[in-house]
Amino acid sequence: MRIVIFELEEWEREAFKDLEKKHQVILTDQAIKKEINSAHLSAEIISASLGSDMSAESLQRFKQLKLICTRTTGFDHIDLNYCQQKSITVCNVPHYADCTVAEHVFALILAISHKIVDSVERNRAGNFSLKGLQGFDLRGKTLGVIGTGAIGRCVIEIARGFNMNILASDINPDMNFALQMGFQYVTMEELLSRSDIITLHVPSTPEIRNLLSKQQFTLMKRGAVLINTARGDLIDMQALIEALTSGEIATAGLDVLPEEPAIREEAELLRSIFTRKYSLEMLLADHVIAHLPNVIITPHTAFNTREAVDRLLQTTLKNIESFIEGKPQNVVTGYKPAYINPV
Repeated sequence: MRIVIFELEEWEREAFKDLEKKHQVILTDQAIKKEINSAHLSAEIISASLGSDMSAESLQRFKQLKLICTRTTGFDHIDLNYCQQKSITVCNVPHYADCTVAEHVFALILAISHKIVDSVERNRAGNFSLKGLQGFDLRGKTLGVIGTGAIGRCVIEIARGFNMNILASDINPDMNFALQMGFQYVTMEELLSRSDIITLHVPSTPEIRNLLSKQQFTLMKRGAVLINTARGDLIDMQALIEALTSGEIATAGLDVLPEEPAIREEAELLRSIFTRKYSLEMLLADHVIAHLPNVIITPHTAFNTREAVDRLLQTTLKNIESFIEGKPQNVVTGYKPAYINPV
């Protein structure tokens, strides 16, 4: 089969070498963009990550496409309706970075609670004053976890180690897990009003876009901390900026932004603005929030440990091999996948 693996770093290529023994394989560091090597368009199987354009307009150029293996857990960046219409199977990589992302949540929390970034920057400038660097303990604080799927559960397990009080909100509460871990499920409103630190662990869907907006920020404790390692569009960024600058909430630790693909690629920024592909208001809000002193932003790197990426690559390889064998695994739900005969 003709297989193209996009967005690969040099060290990641080794994971797919065995495919080259039986198939026509192209390994490239390039993403799927408007300009693309014509040799890639004959692919029957493609694999890519968040840097690639997998809209219907982009995917329709792959006339022989049978399988998309996204090297992510989420799949909201893929036009599933188009894939269903064209009988293109979509596979993801569930659970490869559950505890990895949960650890990053606490990296952000500890960086905020101990003012790590300010301390390091001040010392690098030769200033060893402690003024303004007083932090706060996590022990005894209330952590509000919105979404208790695999990552949320890992966050709760870590929080127990810090002796934090834990509240959770989920549309499908797991009461056995709550009893086992000693936390309480409450309504969203109660979680927002009682939590010292709030962390998001829900998928991005049209129904919950801007899950946290102006109304929700007004419910939060004054001085609360917000953490988001899930998806950027779960938060109304303009409302967050207002809450941060007014003191409604104290600090935010973010690993994701709503328009981060455009923010990452400054060369595309003006074109994006003029074509209105991205929200101009959101792009500006993203830039503003990146420079607020009470915000820590990491570049969508919560998943990025060597162990987690190795699990991601191995699962992607297995997704491809299983599909070729006629036994697809990790198929995204919501539509009937296509199946091919083993080759």
